Amino acid sequence: MDWKEYYRSRLKTPDQAVEMIKSNDKVVDGFGTGRADIFQDPLLNRKNDLENVTIICGYHTGKADYCNPEYEGHFRAHAVFISKPVRQAYMEGRADYVPVPFSQYERYIESLEPDVAFIQVTPPDKHGFVSLGVDVDYTRAMVDCAKTVIAHVNNQMPWLNGDAVVPVSKIDYFVEQDRPLMEIHSVETFNDVDLAIANNVASLVEDGNTMQIGVGAIPDQVLKLLKNRKHLGIHTEFGTPSILSLMQSGAIDNSRKTLDPEYTVCTFIGGTREFYDYLDHNPTFLMRRSSYVTNPFIVAQQENMFCVNSAVQVDLYGQVVSEMIGSQQYSGVGGQLDFMRGAAAAKNGRSVICFPSTAAKGTVSRIVPFVNPESAITDSRNDVMYIATEYGVVNLWGKTVEQRAKALISIAHPDFRENLEKEFFSRIRRKKTKEVSKIDW
Repeated sequence: MDWKEYYRSRLKTPDQAVEMIKSNDKVVDGFGTGRADIFQDPLLNRKNDLENVTIICGYHTGKADYCNPEYEGHFRAHAVFISKPVRQAYMEGRADYVPVPFSQYERYIESLEPDVAFIQVTPPDKHGFVSLGVDVDYTRAMVDCAKTVIAHVNNQMPWLNGDAVVPVSKIDYFVEQDRPLMEIHSVETFNDVDLAIANNVASLVEDGNTMQIGVGAIPDQVLKLLKNRKHLGIHTEFGTPSILSLMQSGAIDNSRKTLDPEYTVCTFIGGTREFYDYLDHNPTFLMRRSSYVTNPFIVAQQENMFCVNSAVQVDLYGQVVSEMIGSQQYSGVGGQLDFMRGAAAAKNGRSVICFPSTAAKGTVSRIVPFVNPESAITDSRNDVMYIATEYGVVNLWGKTVEQRAKALISIAHPDFRENLEKEFFSRIRRKKTKEVSKIDW
């Protein structure tokens, strides 16, 4: 049987495709803008036939209706990243969170031995290959390890090379349906605080740096301020439309990258239709698995690596909370810790954590004496290098505890600096007492 005959013999409708799923199955949903949403409604329509179906999911850009209360007992999400569509269900106990760094997503998926994987691909080329397009991350592992792989074949998906290219023989069933990809638009309007932070971070970027830009409006704004730089490279988990303008201006040419020179390397991409059209069959883009892109040992081989990520809270030790607000799981670790550790080991590598100095309309300082005891620490103080707010940027690497605290206080909002200093000297840098020295460790 040649590939064309195989492909035609495996064509299904969405309703026929979801008939493959049984009670107690483990189903892996896609990631980001590459998720195959066409299977969600037909699957939910089978609610009364199914019980205890686990749906493993990541970064959501569309619906996650299987998290709604009426589907409890039939479907349950296990998320490696808490996005808005899953957040409420997790808070109300109808979904679960699995803390896994991006570099380990594939290993986690493989360990589950999933029964079914939903993916989205391009139509086959003349050689019988399809492309996963904008979504490779853990999706390629889904293709490799799931017992049954069901593909939404979409002519709107751009063809991208690298680990995205898959032979049709690795896919069990195909559903043809052309529909627009989910779009993610860059934030075009920023307040003065956001612009000040982005400018502080951009001031550190040097010609020839290889960039990783985390998810968030401020990291993305940093890219927009780099049009006058030269020979920038991209090695990042998330590709955004801001990359497009820098490539068109010539600021990004990937010519000085240590690994994958000449290529913009991503593991998933989200943007506008214009961006997707630019990506289609573009030989300068290379899609790689998350186990490669976010692997700290790979990142460490990129000389002059420069990583930008965001945070919710930082304490005077330099500990960073990026995924929780108090006791509420807001997002996930993603590739932040992976890239921080990789950049720290890279020759001339640097990482920056950036955030506004306050929250709650200026009433709460994001720089605190100690992180919220109900929050999980995303980045240990041993991994942190640069910290940036609208009041400046400081480097904590190689600094003493007291030097770190003074540096962080200097970029806190002025309304909170005096209290932070008092807290430091009364609770962290207090003089040792005889009672402390007598503790039997």
